[in-house]
Amino acid sequence: MPTPERTRLTWSSRTALKVAGVIAALMAVAVVVALTARAQADLGGARTQPLGTRATPVTRVPSPAAHALAPAPPRASKSTPKPITVVGIGDSVTAGNNCDCQTFVELYARSLASTRSIKTSSVNLGVSGWTSTQLLQSLTQPGTFRDQVATADILLVTIGANDLVPLETLQSAGCATNCYSALVTSVGQNVRRIVAAARQARTGHPATILVTNYWNVFQDGDVGTAENGAAFQRWSDLLTRASGAQICDGALRAGATCVDLYEPFKGDGSRNPTSLLASDGDHPSPAGHQLIASTLLASTPLLIP
Repeated sequence: MPTPERTRLTWSSRTALKVAGVIAALMAVAVVVALTARAQADLGGARTQPLGTRATPVTRVPSPAAHALAPAPPRASKSTPKPITVVGIGDSVTAGNNCDCQTFVELYARSLASTRSIKTSSVNLGVSGWTSTQLLQSLTQPGTFRDQVATADILLVTIGANDLVPLETLQSAGCATNCYSALVTSVGQNVRRIVAAARQARTGHPATILVTNYWNVFQDGDVGTAENGAAFQRWSDLLTRASGAQICDGALRAGATCVDLYEPFKGDGSRNPTSLLASDGDHPSPAGHQLIASTLLASTPLLIP
């Protein structure tokens, strides 16, 4: 005889078992999906992000190998410095009268190049017989002379002895300090104007200016004593010292460097300069020009504009 109740209970149990199996299967799939997503995150992060979220920026640091392979930046090229132009202006001492030799202008430029490891060129504009007035006139009017002076990085100036030639015929006893002081003072004033004019000719391009005085404005050494006598030599020595002081004063007032030649040639005045003079006893010999060049070099500033 059939028992319907038992039949219904048996069907429900089977159904429940099937549902439970499906749920278990779905949970297993969910676990697998979750584990797979976790594994992907560990290996490099999720490939997609939920809507409404921002990606965190990642800063990549180049490896040392990348730096090694990167091309090095080009080096700044060193510009070749231009040669230093040395220009000499003045009288027959600058011009090199009675000396078949290189003048102190050329010797100075060559020594400057070797001691400072630089390139130099030289121009000698010395004119025999020139006075400070004539040199000043040439510097203050347009022309080739002024243009050449304007090229100087270093300007050498030796001038003033010929201004005093009118005094040479006077007896030493008849021309004491009050006799020559006005003329000596005018030399110093002209030197100051010469330096100023040289700077004006080279406006915007400062130059180093070296101004020398003299060991004697007239003859000296054995020749000077033989031809003029000891009394004249003592007087010319006083005149030379006075003019040298004024030349230096004018140079310094104009911002130039004064280079004393009296001491290198004659020391305290007792040294005989004959070996440094040409046969006329007036102009420098080769040794004299070399001494002037070395004295100028020793007075040259380390910094040349």
